[in-house]
Amino acid sequence: MKTPCTMALPAVLPFCKPPAKNNIMEQRLSIITIGVDSLPAIRDFYENKFGWKPVAVNKDIVFYQTGGSLISFFPAKVLMDDAKVPFSPTTTRHYALAQILPTEQEVDALYAELEQKGVTIVKRPVKTFFGAYTGYVQDVEGNLWDIGTNPLIPLDKNGNVIRHEDISHLEQ
Repeated sequence: MKTPCTMALPAVLPFCKPPAKNNIMEQRLSIITIGVDSLPAIRDFYENKFGWKPVAVNKDIVFYQTGGSLISFFPAKVLMDDAKVPFSPTTTRHYALAQILPTEQEVDALYAELEQKGVTIVKRPVKTFFGAYTGYVQDVEGNLWDIGTNPLIPLDKNGNVIRHEDISHLEQ
């Protein structure tokens, strides 16, 4: 199977190495599916607050293209039933979705626009000890979005992640 690494010139993707022979599963992400309480409310948020356009939608699920992958929202109880996992509503989310922007000015402009649209700003962007400039917003169901810059994660001209730089030297 051809991958971006095997199809690209080393100068274009210098971090690529031949795929390991012992990989059990290819290291890539195709879709993030998040269980939600209200599909209409989540669609309203992503389409009217973030300005996203769905690429596929029906009464039970919605998909949005996110660069080289998709994010989908599906009723939480149905998702848990499908996965054969007991459904237990929680009040705390234990994950954050993230979007990296090229500059602090773009981060500030996006936060200003989201705030104007009534999006909950959980934490305004601040400079971190490792040079990122980031904060958090929340969608209508409490899902966190970490939006900011990160000098350790370079982006291509389309805003896609190229790689993650070494962080073994960082300690908080």
